[in-house]
Amino acid sequence: MSEKGHSSSPPLGSQEFGLTKGSDGISGIDEDLEKKAVRRVDYTVLPVMSMFYLLSFLDRGNIGNARVAGLQQDLKMTDAQYQICLTVLFVPYIASELPSNLILRKIGPSILMPTLLTVWGIIVTLQGLVTNFAGLLTVRVLLGLFEGPMAPCIVCYLSGFYTRKELSLRIALFFSAASLAGAFSGFLAAAIQKMDGVGGKAGWAWIFIIEGLFTVCMGLAGFFVIPSTPSHSKFLTSEQKKVLMARLERDRPSIKPSDKFSGGEILRSVRSPHVVIVFILFFLAGTGTFGLALFLPSIVSELGFSRTKTQLLSVGPFAAGFLVMVISAYLSDRYQSRGVATALVATLAVAGYSIYLGAQDKFVAYGALYLMVPGLSATTPILSTWLSNNSEPYYRRATSIALGFIAANSGGILSTWRFPTKEGPRYTETTIMFLTFSICVVLGSLLNVAYLSSKNKSKARVGRREELLEKYSEDEDGGLRAWMELGDEHPDFRYTL
Repeated sequence: MSEKGHSSSPPLGSQEFGLTKGSDGISGIDEDLEKKAVRRVDYTVLPVMSMFYLLSFLDRGNIGNARVAGLQQDLKMTDAQYQICLTVLFVPYIASELPSNLILRKIGPSILMPTLLTVWGIIVTLQGLVTNFAGLLTVRVLLGLFEGPMAPCIVCYLSGFYTRKELSLRIALFFSAASLAGAFSGFLAAAIQKMDGVGGKAGWAWIFIIEGLFTVCMGLAGFFVIPSTPSHSKFLTSEQKKVLMARLERDRPSIKPSDKFSGGEILRSVRSPHVVIVFILFFLAGTGTFGLALFLPSIVSELGFSRTKTQLLSVGPFAAGFLVMVISAYLSDRYQSRGVATALVATLAVAGYSIYLGAQDKFVAYGALYLMVPGLSATTPILSTWLSNNSEPYYRRATSIALGFIAANSGGILSTWRFPTKEGPRYTETTIMFLTFSICVVLGSLLNVAYLSSKNKSKARVGRREELLEKYSEDEDGGLRAWMELGDEHPDFRYTL
Protein backbone atom coordinates (compact mmCIF):
# COMPACT_ATOMS: atom_id res chain seq x y z
CA MET A 1 0.00 0.00 0.00
CA SER A 2 3.03 2.23 0.02
CA GLU A 3 5.99 2.92 -2.17
CA LYS A 4 9.58 2.83 -1.17
CA GLY A 5 11.10 6.21 -0.55
CA HIS A 6 14.35 6.52 -2.43
CA SER A 7 15.97 9.13 -4.57
CA SER A 8 16.03 8.89 -8.33
CA SER A 9 19.74 9.54 -7.99
CA PRO A 10 21.43 6.77 -6.03
CA PRO A 11 23.30 7.78 -2.90
CA LEU A 12 27.01 8.32 -3.10
CA GLY A 13 29.04 5.15 -2.91
CA SER A 14 26.25 2.75 -3.90
CA GLN A 15 27.68 2.23 -7.40
CA GLU A 16 31.09 1.09 -6.20
CA PHE A 17 29.96 -2.34 -5.03
CA GLY A 18 29.44 -3.68 -8.56
CA LEU A 19 26.37 -5.67 -7.53
CA THR A 20 23.45 -7.01 -9.58
CA LYS A 21 19.65 -6.80 -9.42
CA GLY A 22 18.16 -7.62 -6.02
CA SER A 23 14.92 -9.04 -4.64
CA ASP A 24 13.70 -5.63 -3.66
CA GLY A 25 13.63 -4.60 -7.28
CA ILE A 26 16.53 -2.17 -6.97
CA SER A 27 19.39 -2.76 -9.36
CA GLY A 28 22.82 -3.23 -7.87
CA ILE A 29 22.14 -5.96 -5.29
CA ASP A 30 22.67 -9.68 -5.82
CA GLU A 31 19.46 -11.44 -4.77
CA ASP A 32 20.96 -14.61 -3.31
CA LEU A 33 23.69 -12.75 -1.46
CA GLU A 34 21.12 -10.29 -0.14
CA LYS A 35 18.86 -13.05 1.20
CA LYS A 36 21.77 -14.78 2.89
CA ALA A 37 22.90 -11.51 4.46
CA VAL A 38 19.43 -10.69 5.80
CA ARG A 39 19.03 -14.21 7.18
CA ARG A 40 22.41 -13.92 8.89
CA VAL A 41 21.19 -10.75 10.61
CA ASP A 42 17.95 -12.54 11.52
CA TYR A 43 19.93 -15.33 13.17
CA THR A 44 22.53 -13.21 14.96
CA VAL A 45 20.89 -9.89 15.86
CA LEU A 46 17.19 -10.64 16.35
CA PRO A 47 17.58 -13.39 18.98
CA VAL A 48 19.75 -11.13 21.13
CA MET A 49 17.35 -8.20 20.84
CA SER A 50 14.41 -10.50 21.57
CA MET A 51 16.11 -11.81 24.71
CA PHE A 52 16.90 -8.26 25.85
CA TYR A 53 13.28 -7.21 25.47
CA LEU A 54 11.97 -10.42 27.01
CA LEU A 55 14.04 -9.64 30.10
CA SER A 56 12.86 -6.03 30.05
CA PHE A 57 9.23 -7.07 30.08
CA LEU A 58 9.82 -9.91 32.52
CA ASP A 59 11.72 -7.78 35.01
CA ARG A 60 9.20 -4.95 34.80
CA GLY A 61 6.11 -7.13 35.10
CA ASN A 62 7.24 -9.83 37.54
CA ILE A 63 6.03 -7.65 40.39
CA GLY A 64 2.53 -8.83 39.41
CA ASN A 65 3.55 -12.44 39.98
CA ALA A 66 5.32 -11.46 43.19
CA ARG A 67 2.14 -9.81 44.42
CA VAL A 68 0.19 -13.03 43.92
CA ALA A 69 3.00 -14.87 45.76
CA GLY A 70 2.58 -12.63 48.83
CA LEU A 71 4.70 -9.51 48.23
CA GLN A 72 2.04 -7.00 49.23
CA GLN A 73 1.05 -8.87 52.38
CA ASP A 74 4.61 -9.50 53.55
CA LEU A 75 5.63 -5.87 53.12
CA LYS A 76 2.36 -4.76 54.74
CA MET A 77 1.51 -2.44 51.85
CA THR A 78 -1.91 -1.01 51.10
CA ASP A 79 -3.36 -1.10 47.58
CA ALA A 80 -2.42 2.57 47.21
CA GLN A 81 1.20 1.91 48.18
CA TYR A 82 1.43 -1.00 45.75
CA GLN A 83 0.06 1.20 42.98
CA ILE A 84 2.57 3.91 43.84
CA CYS A 85 5.38 1.36 43.43
CA LEU A 86 4.05 0.58 39.97
CA THR A 87 3.60 4.23 39.03
CA VAL A 88 7.00 5.57 40.09
CA LEU A 89 8.74 3.18 37.70
CA PHE A 90 7.20 4.94 34.73
CA VAL A 91 8.35 8.47 35.63
CA PRO A 92 12.12 7.91 35.13
CA TYR A 93 11.22 5.30 32.50
CA ILE A 94 9.58 7.99 30.37
CA ALA A 95 12.20 10.64 31.15
CA SER A 96 15.05 8.43 29.93
CA GLU A 97 13.59 7.30 26.59
CA LEU A 98 14.21 10.32 24.35
CA PRO A 99 17.71 11.22 25.65
CA SER A 100 18.87 7.61 25.30
CA ASN A 101 17.68 7.39 21.69
CA LEU A 102 19.47 10.62 20.84
CA ILE A 103 22.78 9.43 22.31
CA LEU A 104 22.49 5.86 20.99
CA ARG A 105 24.54 6.57 17.87
CA LYS A 106 27.16 8.56 19.80
CA ILE A 107 27.82 5.94 22.53
CA GLY A 108 27.11 2.97 20.30
CA PRO A 109 24.46 0.26 20.74
CA SER A 110 27.13 -2.32 21.55
CA ILE A 111 28.00 -0.36 24.69
CA LEU A 112 24.78 1.35 25.75
CA MET A 113 22.32 -1.54 25.59
CA PRO A 114 24.39 -4.20 27.43
CA THR A 115 25.26 -1.62 30.10
CA LEU A 116 21.60 -0.82 30.68
CA LEU A 117 20.71 -4.52 30.88
CA THR A 118 23.48 -5.35 33.34
CA VAL A 119 22.68 -2.47 35.68
CA TRP A 120 18.95 -3.10 35.77
CA GLY A 121 19.59 -6.81 36.38
CA ILE A 122 21.44 -5.84 39.54
CA ILE A 123 18.52 -3.60 40.53
CA VAL A 124 15.98 -6.39 39.96
CA THR A 125 18.04 -8.68 42.19
CA LEU A 126 17.98 -6.04 44.92
CA GLN A 127 14.15 -6.08 44.81
CA GLY A 128 14.37 -9.49 46.44
CA LEU A 129 16.13 -7.98 49.43
CA VAL A 130 13.69 -5.19 50.28
CA THR A 131 11.82 -5.38 53.57
CA ASN A 132 9.39 -2.46 53.39
CA PHE A 133 7.46 -0.09 51.15
CA ALA A 134 10.21 2.56 51.10
CA GLY A 135 12.83 0.07 49.96
CA LEU A 136 10.66 -1.27 47.14
CA LEU A 137 9.77 2.26 46.06
CA THR A 138 13.44 3.26 45.77
CA VAL A 139 14.39 0.19 43.77
CA ARG A 140 11.47 0.67 41.35
CA VAL A 141 12.57 4.25 40.61
CA LEU A 142 16.07 3.05 39.72
CA LEU A 143 14.69 0.18 37.65
CA GLY A 144 12.63 2.58 35.55
CA LEU A 145 15.64 4.82 34.90
CA PHE A 146 17.80 2.06 33.44
CA GLU A 147 15.12 -0.09 31.82
CA GLY A 148 13.21 2.70 30.08
CA PRO A 149 15.63 3.26 27.18
CA MET A 150 15.76 -0.37 26.02
CA ALA A 151 12.63 -0.71 23.83
CA PRO A 152 13.02 2.54 21.82
CA CYS A 153 16.74 1.85 21.46
CA ILE A 154 16.04 -1.60 20.00
CA VAL A 155 13.52 -0.24 17.46
CA CYS A 156 15.93 2.50 16.40
CA TYR A 157 18.76 -0.02 16.28
CA LEU A 158 16.88 -2.51 14.08
CA SER A 159 15.92 0.28 11.65
CA GLY A 160 19.65 0.44 10.90
CA PHE A 161 19.70 -3.24 9.83
CA TYR A 162 16.44 -3.71 7.89
CA THR A 163 14.63 -1.87 5.12
CA ARG A 164 11.31 -0.19 5.77
CA LYS A 165 9.22 -2.86 4.05
CA GLU A 166 10.59 -5.75 6.17
CA LEU A 167 10.87 -4.02 9.53
CA SER A 168 7.44 -4.74 11.01
CA LEU A 169 7.93 -8.51 11.24
CA ARG A 170 11.36 -8.09 12.81
CA ILE A 171 10.07 -5.63 15.38
CA ALA A 172 7.18 -7.99 16.08
CA LEU A 173 9.57 -10.87 16.65
CA PHE A 174 11.40 -9.00 19.37
CA PHE A 175 8.19 -7.50 20.76
CA SER A 176 6.62 -10.95 20.81
CA ALA A 177 9.19 -11.68 23.48
CA ALA A 178 6.94 -9.60 25.74
CA SER A 179 4.10 -12.04 25.19
CA LEU A 180 6.47 -14.93 25.77
CA ALA A 181 7.68 -13.16 28.91
CA GLY A 182 4.11 -12.90 30.14
CA ALA A 183 3.60 -16.60 29.48
CA PHE A 184 7.02 -17.64 30.74
CA SER A 185 6.73 -15.55 33.90
CA GLY A 186 3.66 -17.50 34.96
CA PHE A 187 5.43 -20.85 34.65
CA LEU A 188 8.62 -19.51 36.20
CA ALA A 189 6.86 -17.81 39.11
CA ALA A 190 4.81 -20.94 39.82
CA ALA A 191 8.05 -22.91 40.13
CA ILE A 192 10.14 -20.31 41.97
CA GLN A 193 7.52 -19.49 44.60
CA LYS A 194 7.90 -23.08 45.83
CA MET A 195 11.30 -21.94 47.16
CA ASP A 196 9.39 -20.09 49.87
CA GLY A 197 11.46 -20.23 53.06
CA VAL A 198 14.76 -21.19 51.38
CA GLY A 199 17.54 -19.07 52.88
CA GLY A 200 14.97 -17.33 55.02
CA LYS A 201 13.51 -15.64 51.93
CA ALA A 202 9.88 -15.61 50.81
CA GLY A 203 8.93 -17.14 47.47
CA TRP A 204 8.27 -13.72 45.94
CA ALA A 205 11.80 -12.58 46.86
CA TRP A 206 13.32 -15.52 45.01
CA ILE A 207 11.32 -14.53 41.89
CA PHE A 208 13.24 -11.23 41.83
CA ILE A 209 16.62 -12.67 42.81
CA ILE A 210 16.76 -15.51 40.29
CA GLU A 211 15.36 -13.50 37.39
CA GLY A 212 17.63 -10.56 38.22
CA LEU A 213 20.80 -12.65 38.27
CA PHE A 214 19.93 -14.17 34.91
CA THR A 215 19.50 -10.66 33.49
CA VAL A 216 22.95 -9.66 34.75
CA CYS A 217 24.51 -12.65 32.98
CA MET A 218 22.77 -11.77 29.70
CA GLY A 219 23.86 -8.15 30.00
CA LEU A 220 27.52 -9.12 30.36
CA ALA A 221 27.24 -11.49 27.38
CA GLY A 222 25.75 -8.66 25.32
CA PHE A 223 29.06 -6.78 25.23
CA PHE A 224 30.50 -9.56 23.08
CA VAL A 225 27.66 -10.25 20.64
CA ILE A 226 26.04 -6.91 19.70
CA PRO A 227 27.40 -5.09 16.61
CA SER A 228 26.72 -1.35 16.46
CA THR A 229 26.01 -1.48 12.70
CA PRO A 230 26.03 -4.16 9.97
CA SER A 231 29.58 -3.06 9.13
CA HIS A 232 30.69 -3.96 12.68
CA SER A 233 29.18 -7.45 12.75
CA LYS A 234 31.54 -10.34 13.47
CA PHE A 235 29.07 -12.75 11.87
CA LEU A 236 28.89 -11.20 8.39
CA THR A 237 31.32 -11.53 5.51
CA SER A 238 32.68 -8.38 3.89
CA GLU A 239 30.44 -8.97 0.85
CA GLN A 240 27.36 -9.36 3.06
CA LYS A 241 28.21 -6.14 4.89
CA LYS A 242 28.46 -4.26 1.58
CA VAL A 243 25.15 -5.67 0.38
CA LEU A 244 23.35 -4.72 3.58
CA MET A 245 24.72 -1.18 3.60
CA ALA A 246 23.94 -0.71 -0.10
CA ARG A 247 20.30 -1.79 0.26
CA LEU A 248 19.86 0.35 3.38
CA GLU A 249 21.26 3.42 1.63
CA ARG A 250 18.92 2.81 -1.31
CA ASP A 251 15.94 2.44 1.01
CA ARG A 252 16.91 5.33 3.30
CA PRO A 253 19.37 7.72 1.62
CA SER A 254 19.56 9.62 4.90
CA ILE A 255 20.86 6.57 6.75
CA LYS A 256 24.44 7.71 6.15
CA PRO A 257 25.81 9.05 9.47
CA SER A 258 26.46 12.50 7.99
CA ASP A 259 23.59 14.30 9.70
CA LYS A 260 24.33 16.18 12.90
CA PHE A 261 22.09 16.37 15.92
CA SER A 262 19.73 19.33 15.78
CA GLY A 263 16.95 20.41 18.09
CA GLY A 264 15.07 21.32 14.94
CA GLU A 265 14.65 17.63 14.11
CA ILE A 266 12.94 17.08 17.47
CA LEU A 267 10.57 19.96 16.73
CA ARG A 268 9.86 18.64 13.22
CA SER A 269 8.93 15.29 14.69
CA VAL A 270 6.65 16.84 17.31
CA ARG A 271 4.97 19.01 14.67
CA SER A 272 4.32 16.14 12.25
CA PRO A 273 0.58 15.30 12.32
CA HIS A 274 1.18 11.62 11.52
CA VAL A 275 3.57 11.36 14.47
CA VAL A 276 1.06 13.07 16.78
CA ILE A 277 -1.72 10.70 15.71
CA VAL A 278 0.41 7.60 16.31
CA PHE A 279 1.54 9.14 19.63
CA ILE A 280 -2.11 9.20 20.70
CA LEU A 281 -2.64 5.64 19.45
CA PHE A 282 0.38 4.49 21.46
CA PHE A 283 -1.07 6.08 24.60
CA LEU A 284 -4.48 4.46 24.11
CA ALA A 285 -3.09 1.00 23.34
CA GLY A 286 -0.29 1.28 25.90
CA THR A 287 -2.71 1.95 28.74
CA GLY A 288 -4.45 -1.37 28.19
CA THR A 289 -1.27 -3.28 27.36
CA PHE A 290 0.47 -2.30 30.58
CA GLY A 291 -2.70 -2.71 32.59
CA LEU A 292 -3.01 -6.34 31.53
CA ALA A 293 0.74 -6.99 31.80
CA LEU A 294 0.82 -5.75 35.39
CA PHE A 295 -2.56 -6.91 36.65
CA LEU A 296 -3.56 -9.96 34.62
CA PRO A 297 -2.40 -12.38 37.37
CA SER A 298 -4.42 -10.37 39.90
CA ILE A 299 -7.45 -10.35 37.59
CA VAL A 300 -7.30 -14.12 37.14
CA SER A 301 -6.82 -14.62 40.88
CA GLU A 302 -9.83 -12.45 41.70
CA LEU A 303 -11.97 -14.46 39.28
CA GLY A 304 -11.68 -17.24 41.86
CA PHE A 305 -8.63 -19.34 40.99
CA SER A 306 -5.94 -20.55 43.41
CA ARG A 307 -2.44 -19.05 43.52
CA THR A 308 -0.79 -21.83 41.53
CA LYS A 309 -3.62 -22.06 39.01
CA THR A 310 -3.53 -18.28 38.63
CA GLN A 311 0.16 -18.33 37.70
CA LEU A 312 -0.47 -21.08 35.14
CA LEU A 313 -3.70 -19.61 33.73
CA SER A 314 -1.87 -16.33 33.15
CA VAL A 315 0.18 -18.08 30.46
CA GLY A 316 -2.54 -18.63 27.84
CA PRO A 317 -3.54 -15.04 26.98
CA PHE A 318 0.09 -13.99 26.55
CA ALA A 319 0.78 -17.02 24.33
CA ALA A 320 -2.19 -15.96 22.18
CA GLY A 321 -0.74 -12.47 22.09
CA PHE A 322 2.52 -13.88 20.73
CA LEU A 323 0.78 -15.69 17.86
CA VAL A 324 -1.40 -12.73 16.86
CA MET A 325 1.56 -10.34 17.08
CA VAL A 326 3.75 -12.36 14.71
CA ILE A 327 0.96 -13.13 12.23
CA SER A 328 -0.35 -9.56 12.08
CA ALA A 329 3.16 -8.12 11.66
CA TYR A 330 3.92 -10.59 8.86
CA LEU A 331 0.74 -9.57 7.05
CA SER A 332 1.52 -5.91 7.70
CA ASP A 333 4.87 -6.34 5.92
CA ARG A 334 3.39 -8.58 3.23
CA TYR A 335 0.78 -6.02 2.22
CA GLN A 336 2.73 -2.93 3.35
CA SER A 337 -0.22 -1.86 5.47
CA ARG A 338 0.27 -0.41 8.94
CA GLY A 339 -2.97 1.47 9.63
CA VAL A 340 -5.45 -1.15 8.47
CA ALA A 341 -3.45 -3.87 10.26
CA THR A 342 -3.54 -1.86 13.49
CA ALA A 343 -7.30 -1.31 13.15
CA LEU A 344 -8.00 -5.00 12.56
CA VAL A 345 -5.90 -6.09 15.54
CA ALA A 346 -7.50 -3.50 17.83
CA THR A 347 -10.91 -4.87 16.82
CA LEU A 348 -9.99 -8.02 18.77
CA ALA A 349 -9.60 -5.89 21.89
CA VAL A 350 -12.98 -4.25 21.25
CA ALA A 351 -14.57 -7.71 21.10
CA GLY A 352 -12.67 -8.92 24.17
CA TYR A 353 -13.62 -6.01 26.41
CA SER A 354 -17.23 -6.21 25.23
CA ILE A 355 -17.39 -9.89 26.20
CA TYR A 356 -15.65 -9.30 29.53
CA LEU A 357 -18.02 -6.46 30.35
CA GLY A 358 -21.08 -8.66 29.94
CA ALA A 359 -19.67 -11.98 31.16
CA GLN A 360 -21.54 -13.64 34.01
CA ASP A 361 -19.35 -16.74 34.21
CA LYS A 362 -15.73 -16.63 35.35
CA PHE A 363 -14.63 -18.96 32.54
CA VAL A 364 -16.20 -16.69 29.92
CA ALA A 365 -14.52 -13.70 31.53
CA TYR A 366 -11.20 -15.55 31.50
CA GLY A 367 -11.72 -16.50 27.84
CA ALA A 368 -12.18 -12.82 26.94
CA LEU A 369 -8.57 -12.23 28.00
CA TYR A 370 -7.53 -14.23 24.91
CA LEU A 371 -8.91 -11.38 22.80
CA MET A 372 -7.98 -8.46 25.05
CA VAL A 373 -4.27 -9.26 25.39
CA PRO A 374 -3.56 -9.90 21.66
CA GLY A 375 -5.82 -7.02 20.61
CA LEU A 376 -3.68 -4.55 22.50
CA SER A 377 -0.16 -5.98 22.61
CA ALA A 378 -0.06 -6.84 18.90
CA THR A 379 -0.58 -3.20 17.91
CA THR A 380 2.76 -2.11 19.42
CA PRO A 381 5.18 -3.50 16.79
CA ILE A 382 3.01 -2.25 13.93
CA LEU A 383 2.74 1.23 15.42
CA SER A 384 6.49 1.28 16.15
CA THR A 385 7.21 0.34 12.55
CA TRP A 386 4.79 2.99 11.32
CA LEU A 387 6.73 5.69 13.16
CA SER A 388 10.06 4.33 11.97
CA ASN A 389 8.86 4.01 8.35
CA ASN A 390 7.62 7.57 8.13
CA SER A 391 10.26 9.62 9.96
CA GLU A 392 13.54 10.70 8.36
CA PRO A 393 16.42 11.47 8.77
CA TYR A 394 18.03 9.62 11.69
CA TYR A 395 17.46 12.06 14.58
CA ARG A 396 13.88 12.75 13.52
CA ARG A 397 13.28 9.00 13.38
CA ALA A 398 14.95 8.46 16.76
CA THR A 399 12.76 11.19 18.24
CA SER A 400 9.53 9.83 16.77
CA ILE A 401 10.24 6.32 18.01
CA ALA A 402 11.04 7.60 21.50
CA LEU A 403 7.89 9.72 21.56
CA GLY A 404 5.82 6.65 20.76
CA PHE A 405 7.22 4.77 23.74
CA ILE A 406 6.85 7.83 25.96
CA ALA A 407 3.16 7.84 25.06
CA ALA A 408 2.79 4.11 25.72
CA ASN A 409 4.47 4.36 29.10
CA SER A 410 2.40 7.42 29.99
CA GLY A 411 -0.55 5.13 29.45
CA GLY A 412 1.20 2.71 31.78
CA ILE A 413 1.06 5.32 34.54
CA LEU A 414 -2.69 5.65 34.07
CA SER A 415 -3.15 1.87 34.05
CA THR A 416 -1.49 1.42 37.45
CA TRP A 417 -4.39 3.26 39.11
CA ARG A 418 -7.20 1.50 37.30
CA PHE A 419 -7.20 -1.85 39.13
CA PRO A 420 -7.94 -1.34 42.83
CA THR A 421 -8.67 -4.68 44.53
CA LYS A 422 -12.06 -3.51 45.81
CA GLU A 423 -13.35 -3.18 42.22
CA GLY A 424 -12.18 -6.63 41.09
CA PRO A 425 -12.65 -8.89 39.36
CA ARG A 426 -14.95 -7.04 36.93
CA TYR A 427 -13.38 -3.57 37.08
CA THR A 428 -16.43 -2.23 35.25
CA GLU A 429 -15.30 1.40 34.93
CA THR A 430 -11.83 0.38 33.80
CA THR A 431 -13.22 -2.12 31.30
CA ILE A 432 -15.48 0.54 29.78
CA MET A 433 -12.51 2.95 29.56
CA PHE A 434 -10.32 0.37 27.82
CA LEU A 435 -13.16 -0.56 25.48
CA THR A 436 -13.49 3.10 24.50
CA PHE A 437 -9.72 3.40 24.03
CA SER A 438 -9.70 0.33 21.77
CA ILE A 439 -12.47 1.78 19.59
CA CYS A 440 -10.46 5.01 19.32
CA VAL A 441 -7.39 3.03 18.20
CA VAL A 442 -9.44 1.54 15.35
CA LEU A 443 -10.75 4.94 14.24
CA GLY A 444 -7.45 6.78 14.77
CA SER A 445 -5.52 4.27 12.66
CA LEU A 446 -7.88 4.75 9.74
CA LEU A 447 -7.69 8.53 10.16
CA ASN A 448 -3.89 8.41 9.88
CA VAL A 449 -4.14 6.26 6.75
CA ALA A 450 -6.32 8.92 5.15
CA TYR A 451 -3.93 11.71 6.17
CA LEU A 452 -0.79 9.96 4.88
CA SER A 453 -2.55 9.04 1.63
CA SER A 454 -3.33 12.71 1.06
CA LYS A 455 0.33 13.60 1.74
CA ASN A 456 1.51 11.07 -0.85
CA LYS A 457 -0.95 12.43 -3.42
CA SER A 458 0.28 15.97 -2.70
CA LYS A 459 3.88 14.94 -3.39
CA ALA A 460 2.82 13.30 -6.65
CA ARG A 461 1.15 16.48 -7.86
CA VAL A 462 2.62 17.88 -11.10
CA GLY A 463 5.34 20.40 -10.36
CA ARG A 464 5.50 19.62 -6.65
CA ARG A 465 8.83 17.78 -6.91
CA GLU A 466 10.54 20.66 -8.72
CA GLU A 467 9.08 23.11 -6.23
CA LEU A 468 10.46 21.25 -3.19
CA LEU A 469 13.88 20.55 -4.71
CA GLU A 470 14.48 23.92 -6.34
CA LYS A 471 17.04 25.09 -3.75
CA TYR A 472 19.03 21.85 -4.16
CA SER A 473 19.13 21.83 -7.99
CA GLU A 474 22.81 22.74 -8.23
CA ASP A 475 24.08 20.35 -5.56
CA GLU A 476 26.76 17.89 -6.65
CA ASP A 477 26.33 15.38 -3.85
CA GLY A 478 23.80 13.12 -5.54
CA GLY A 479 20.88 14.81 -3.75
CA LEU A 480 22.07 13.74 -0.30
CA ARG A 481 21.72 17.24 1.19
CA ALA A 482 18.09 17.36 0.08
CA TRP A 483 17.41 14.05 1.81
CA MET A 484 19.13 15.19 5.00
CA GLU A 485 17.26 18.49 5.21
CA LEU A 486 13.85 17.45 3.91
CA GLY A 487 13.80 13.94 5.35
CA ASP A 488 10.35 12.41 5.02
CA GLU A 489 9.16 15.63 3.36
CA HIS A 490 11.35 14.79 0.34
CA PRO A 491 9.15 14.47 -2.77
CA ASP A 492 10.58 11.02 -3.57
CA PHE A 493 9.72 9.72 -0.10
CA ARG A 494 6.42 7.86 0.05
CA TYR A 495 4.75 7.47 3.43
CA THR A 496 3.82 3.92 4.39
CA LEU A 497 0.08 3.60 4.89
